Amino acid sequence: MNTHFSCVGCGKCCSDHHVPLTLDEARMWAADGGNVIVLVEGFLGNGLGLALQQREHAERRSVRVPSGSTEAFVAITFAAYNAGRCRNLDADNLCSIYERRPLVCRIYPMEINPHIPLNPAAKECPPQSWEQGPALIVGGELVDLELAELIGRSRQADRDDVQTKEAVCALLGIRTTALKGDGFTAYLPDMGAFAQALERAGDQPCVANEWVFHVSGMDIAEQLLDAGAQIATEVPANYAFIPLRAA
Repeated sequence: MNTHFSCVGCGKCCSDHHVPLTLDEARMWAADGGNVIVLVEGFLGNGLGLALQQREHAERRSVRVPSGSTEAFVAITFAAYNAGRCRNLDADNLCSIYERRPLVCRIYPMEINPHIPLNPAAKECPPQSWEQGPALIVGGELVDLELAELIGRSRQADRDDVQTKEAVCALLGIRTTALKGDGFTAYLPDMGAFAQALERAGDQPCVANEWVFHVSGMDIAEQLLDAGAQIATEVPANYAFIPLRAA
């Protein structure tokens, strides 16, 4: 099946979506007065919380950390916080920073994760977006070479930035992760402190700081405890837990 796409300028993809940022983009976003949300998910070294076929990709974008008496891998995403319309969207639904918009905005509607196929039905774009425009996917293959290069750049930045992101988290006191597939822990740091942490992170020693897991239920908690991981037992003071499992 072939997929075509042409943006119709509805602005839906620019509203209520937290856009993943590279480190340089996060610096720019904060300097421009925007807020950056920190989203964290992890899995254990024994594979708990992760499908086997996804492990290589997940490990490459994660930092290896201790949790209790076991080993965990933590993936940290810095994202533009957009509750409502993006702050850079003007009255005509046009991007006011179009020439320097984040990589993920340039890549849309394609997915960054290689294990998530493009599904037009899962996007908020109106039907006419998929009825016209250049071909994106032909015979199951992405044919837009420029788009493929941007996706490669985004994935590589995700891998290159992970150690610095973990150092930023250490400076901000972020040490609680969700289990991949169960949810995310979400932090909204003070942007002044965030900007300072970004500047100081390169000088941080490479020390593996211990992380703890926040989970949605006792069934998952017991699996983590049996594997030796540490579980969060206190009421969250500086983050929110975003569950992914159905209640």
